[in-house]
Amino acid sequence: MLRLILAQLATTLLTALIAALIGGTDAGLSALLGGLCCVVPNGLFALRLYMGALRPGTLNPMTFFFGEFTKIAMTVGLLALVVWWYRDLNWLALIAAFIVALKSYIILLVRH
Repeated sequence: MLRLILAQLATTLLTALIAALIGGTDAGLSALLGGLCCVVPNGLFALRLYMGALRPGTLNPMTFFFGEFTKIAMTVGLLALVVWWYRDLNWLALIAAFIVALKSYIILLVRH
């Protein structure tokens, strides 16, 4: 799971850099924030699953479903917070970086 989170972070940073070069600082920051809206909840979810796996008997399907629900709620909340907070938002960069971060697992699939 750590490799997936690191791949998401790397693709987010690369997408933000490309967006900054093409669209300027606002696009780069929008892309960074959009990618982090995906990376942060996924990282916390992975950490929660890892910590649960270390303690015997604490991992069950409800833990997974609750964690997944929390991850989705946190993602939506972070996206709403970015839209509310950042007035110079570049929507294209935000959505592009979010999608790239979501689909970065393909990099790991191709490597294996």
